[in-house]
Amino acid sequence: MIQLIAFIIFLVSLSAAVIVLYKKMPVLAGLPQNGHHGLRKPEVIIKIEKKIRERHFHLFQKQMLLHRILSKTRVWILRIERKIDEMLHGIRQNAQELDKKIRPKK
Repeated sequence: MIQLIAFIIFLVSLSAAVIVLYKKMPVLAGLPQNGHHGLRKPEVIIKIEKKIRERHFHLFQKQMLLHRILSKTRVWILRIERKIDEMLHGIRQNAQELDKKIRPKK
C-alpha cells in the first residue's frame, strides 16, 4: 500500500515536471545561446566596477580576496569546532562522574 502511494506521488510529480518543462520550452528556446541575459548594466555601476578593477586588480585577478575570506572563515570554524569539542568533552566527563556517584561499583 505504501509503495503504491509512493509510486502515485512519483508519477504525479514527474508529470508536473514534464508539463512545466513543456510550457516553458518556448521561453527556454528564446534565451540567448552565449549565456548573457540581455540586460545592460547602468553606466554608474560600470564606472564603479572599472574604478575598482583599476585600483584592486590584483585582488580580483588572483582571487586573493576570496582566498583570504575563505581562509579566515575556515580558521573561525575550526576554533568554534574546537570549543564545541571541549564543551562536549566536559559534559561527558560530568555525566560519567554523576553516573559513578549515582551507581557505585559493587
